[in-house]
Amino acid sequence: MKEYIMYAFTVFTGFFAIMNPIANTPIFLGLVKDKNEKTKRQIAKTSTFTAFIIVLIFVILGKYIFEIFSITIPAFKITGGVLIFYVGFEMLMSQKSKFHSTNKEVEQESIAISPLAIPILAGPGTIVTAMNFVSSGNFIHICIVIINFALMSFLTFVAFTLSDKIVEKIGQNMIAVIGKIMGLIISIIGTGMIIEGIKSLFKF
Repeated sequence: MKEYIMYAFTVFTGFFAIMNPIANTPIFLGLVKDKNEKTKRQIAKTSTFTAFIIVLIFVILGKYIFEIFSITIPAFKITGGVLIFYVGFEMLMSQKSKFHSTNKEVEQESIAISPLAIPILAGPGTIVTAMNFVSSGNFIHICIVIINFALMSFLTFVAFTLSDKIVEKIGQNMIAVIGKIMGLIISIIGTGMIIEGIKSLFKF
């Protein structure tokens, strides 16, 4: 039981760092600044639910995807680790990640899907993180990952819904600091994945 509790904590930390609801709040506000409260809530609901479905599909079908494309666990972990490290490095260097680019001229109907759901919430980093957690796990591990991502999607929905108040209370500077801390955590997670991949490859 203790092992699963620690695993759940690790999964939650990983998802929180890669999705970062607080740091994504200003992005959400920038996209919906001209919308009324009802529309903002609807966009927040659609984007988080869509992101959840996308990641859920990869979590459930991840092993089959590996088999179809002959992807090995070590190769996946090393490549995924490099990708996640790159995302975290961009956040540390205060660069706008290419995986979090936005286009403010998109129509209301598509804002929730792109860029919010894809790639801001369910981008490559999030998908790789989710698949890494279940790549060598059992049924209970998969359930823990799904539950944690559902919780993170809900927290993101709440953050988006309360975005005006969050930015007002915390301030842009503190959000930037949080973003850098999350970037460091993401980079560490990526490095850990690379190390695990190398160990698996050479059977350390």
